[in-house]
Amino acid sequence: MIVPVAKELPTTLDGWLEYISHQHTTEIAMGLERVRAVWQRMAVDGKPLQAPINIIVGGTNGKGSTCAMMEAILDIAGYKTGFLSSPHLLRYNERIRVSGEEAGDTLLIASFAAVEAARRAARCFNNGIADVIPLTYFEYNVLSALWIFAEQKVEVAILEVGLGGRLDAVNIIDADISIVVSVDLDHQQYLGDTREKIAFEKAHIYRHNRTAIFADTNPPQTLIDYAESIGARLMMLGRDYRYQRMDNQWQFVGEVVSEDGLLQPVTRHSLPIPALRGSYQLKNASAVIAALAALHDQLPVSINQIKRGLLEVQWPGRMQVLPGRPTVVLDVAHNPHAARALEDALGTMGYYEHTYAVFAMLQDKDIDTVIATIKGRIDYWFIAGIPTERGATVEQLADKLDRQAVDGKASNKYSGYTSIANAYAAARERAGENDRILVFGSFYTVAQVLRGLKAH
Repeated sequence: MIVPVAKELPTTLDGWLEYISHQHTTEIAMGLERVRAVWQRMAVDGKPLQAPINIIVGGTNGKGSTCAMMEAILDIAGYKTGFLSSPHLLRYNERIRVSGEEAGDTLLIASFAAVEAARRAARCFNNGIADVIPLTYFEYNVLSALWIFAEQKVEVAILEVGLGGRLDAVNIIDADISIVVSVDLDHQQYLGDTREKIAFEKAHIYRHNRTAIFADTNPPQTLIDYAESIGARLMMLGRDYRYQRMDNQWQFVGEVVSEDGLLQPVTRHSLPIPALRGSYQLKNASAVIAALAALHDQLPVSINQIKRGLLEVQWPGRMQVLPGRPTVVLDVAHNPHAARALEDALGTMGYYEHTYAVFAMLQDKDIDTVIATIKGRIDYWFIAGIPTERGATVEQLADKLDRQAVDGKASNKYSGYTSIANAYAAARERAGENDRILVFGSFYTVAQVLRGLKAH
């Protein structure tokens, strides 16, 4: 695989983003060999670019929210954090944060230059001919973050897995603790077509003799088997720790395996409901508390710092409710598992006369199941296409809505628009003060509405 190398490197962030998007022939290329070779070339004084403490978080859904809560608590506790996430909503800078602040353009440009220098030095061979190693956009993202975290001397890195786990670029890092938030069907073309196969891929972020958390109550057997096979200290929700909601607060109860192998009880009473909406966030928050308890000797955190972090955390586009009327809810839900969580969260928001959906999805997602899951909450749909190769068209979405109509065609329940912005404008025009508008279906859908709101 030969990718042309530019003679002159970009000098702006936009130029770099354009450049790195063309340094591999495919958008997704699973495997660690290429990215590890470049990462090893980036070592300083023989030491790899790796923070003193590393937390890796994977899962089908919920990993971003979990990372955000972890970051908020540790920032409040006074630790210098690095946070890698993807994708972004509005700006690439969102993907890499240091102590809660987005990386600036100058720092990102320097990091890309460092990655590129190592990439050109770490040659691979094709048919005996030395060639520059091709990296994907996401692999540049990971290596750029690791360089920035080292340059900024962060104390703890919080790394969100991009896709799967076993062959994801984040997995080059030897995590001190790993969390798999959830396992469900998504990206089946890369991870497998069953929860058992997907769980096997995600479980590979676990490490020998280190705490490995599964933050749900239905663990696939392949995840349990893999954790046991490598000697990880597996902690599972419902077995090793639990949470209980009580009116406007909740409590965490669990046990943590210490370094000497003994069980230590952990209890956290009178915890505030997280600022991130949705009952499922208690599950994510419990995983964070379990992880912090396991890391207590390395990262001491007080109960008050935990409470402040839960109250102050922000994570846009996840059950995000905008101020004003009508109520506007933004959620990037784009697979059946996320749609089920969203449907449940909508049901806890109180009474609205009507709920209008602004809806657009990628055609390689399970659109039928997403619609079937949430259609009971929707009175009328404002649909639009996503103008990318992967985007579903208005006609495709209309056909799927028609197929799920209870009585014949559903055409009296939706209308199509040439853009997401136009669909949102139409929903705003129709909605009254006591109505609710739900914008969902993909990161692109939410980003387009957020971008329009910022422009105004």
